[in-house]
This record gives sequence, structure tokens and C-alpha cells, in this order.
Amino acid sequence: MRLAVIACFLNEEAYLPTFLQSLVAQTREPDRMLLVDDGSSDGSLRLAQEFAQRRPWVRVLSRSRRPAERDRLARAAELEAFCWAVEQLDIAWDVVAKLDADLRLSTDTFAELERRLEADPKLGIAGADQSIIAPDGSHVRERCPVNHVRGSTKFYRRACFEQVFPMPFRLGWDTSDEVRARMHGWRTQSFSMPAGDPIHLRPTATQDGAVRGHRRNGVAAYAYGAAPWWVLLGGARRIGEQPRIVGGLNFIAGWLTAALRSDPRADADQRAFLAREHRERLRRALSRSTTR
Repeated sequence: MRLAVIACFLNEEAYLPTFLQSLVAQTREPDRMLLVDDGSSDGSLRLAQEFAQRRPWVRVLSRSRRPAERDRLARAAELEAFCWAVEQLDIAWDVVAKLDADLRLSTDTFAELERRLEADPKLGIAGADQSIIAPDGSHVRERCPVNHVRGSTKFYRRACFEQVFPMPFRLGWDTSDEVRARMHGWRTQSFSMPAGDPIHLRPTATQDGAVRGHRRNGVAAYAYGAAPWWVLLGGARRIGEQPRIVGGLNFIAGWLTAALRSDPRADADQRAFLAREHRERLRRALSRSTTR
């Protein structure tokens, strides 16, 4: 199985050295590693180039700087950079991975996910469970439904990738890709790594503030096709998370704002498929709660 790994980054000078060291420590070296600078203004590109000098399996690509944006994540610029990088691959790959550069990977991340993909021919998208570092220094696993793979560690089987992409560059892409994969009969799943969780050095959706992150997640939920009842349940579940109450309310507000603006969203087939999945998840959750 030929593995191509792509990590796109923008001004990640603070986290990139840790990420690069975790690449060196992998027990399974990728067949091709692309480090893609997406227009950094700090020292990120220099760090990537220095890293690649002594490693023939690594290539560095650089994209031009773009004008400053109010919210770069709103149009999924990282997905655009990743898809552009896939087109630059110079090997015949079987699996392509999208990684964030603010991770500290466990040493067996590549080997374990390759093993999972080899063991299950219907596994189309795989990823690793991740943890964050709490204020007291402990590691806390980020919540992740079993059939969801976070955008920071996406390993795509080629046949699945070619059925799912191209897709629109917009918020919610990292759920839409999985729904589309499952609509084609693929499985999507995150797994625990035997050597421990990769560490997300910057917790998910906190790049520019947790409150804004919750609101952005609500906009994403509208884009990938979540129904109003599911969004209300999601908002209620987030009430206890930091920032308490405000986070859940902003998640709901993000969905409502997108609906009022008539933002682009998933087509009717994807929305119907997702609604069936959500109803089944709710049914199972209620069944578990009544049998305890």
C-alpha cells in the first residue's frame, strides 16, 4: 500500500517543529510527504525546507500569499490547499492522508491506520482519535463519534477519494466527505492508536476563539445538512462545555444565521441520508439509556 501524506500549514512556526519531529519518529515512513506552505508570513516555510533537505521522501510546495481574510476557515482554504497538493503528487498512491501541522503524532499513527485500511477493504476514510493537553497537563480525548474522522487526520483510500471528490470548498466539508463516502457504501471510522493518541496542540475550533469556533461549527452543520432538531440537540449537549451555555447557544445561532442567509448546503439526497443516520443514532442512544 503506497502512502502519500500531505500537511498544509499557514503560520504554524510555533507548532511545526513538534509536528516534524513526530514525522521522523513514525515506525512507517510515508512513500511521499508533501509539506505545503499556504502563504505563511512567519518562519514556517524555512522550517519545512530545512526539514526536507536531508529526507528524499519529503517535498516542500509553496502557495502564494493571499489578501488577509476575516475568517479564512469559512471557505475551507485548508481543503483547497490539500486538493491542490493531491494534484501535485508524483507517485501512484493507494492512500492519501490530510494532516494538520499542529499535531504531535503518536509513533504508530501511519502504521496503525495503514493496518486498519488493509484489514478492511470497505474502510474508505480512517483517522486517529486525538487528545488535547488540559491546563493541569493531563491528556483529555476530544469527543469524536465513531464514524467521524476529524479533518486533522484524514486517511482516504483512493477509490473512496475519487468517488467523494471534488466537493465544494466550504465549512462542514469534513463531515460532508464522510456522508458522501457512506452513501457510496464505504465505512468511515476513527481508531485508538496503540502507542497513544496524537496530541492536538491547538484544540479543535479554537484557532480564533472558542465562542467563534462554536458558531462556525453551527454554520458547518447547516452546510453539511443537519436538520433543525439535530442542531437543537447538539446545542443542548454543548451547554456544559467551555464556554458554558454560551458555546451551545452560539452553535445554534450559527446554524440559524446560515439558514437565514440561505447559505449553500448539501443537496437533498445527502440531507435525507444524514437525517436517517441521525435518527438511528438517537434511537440507539435512547435504547441504551432505557436498558441501564
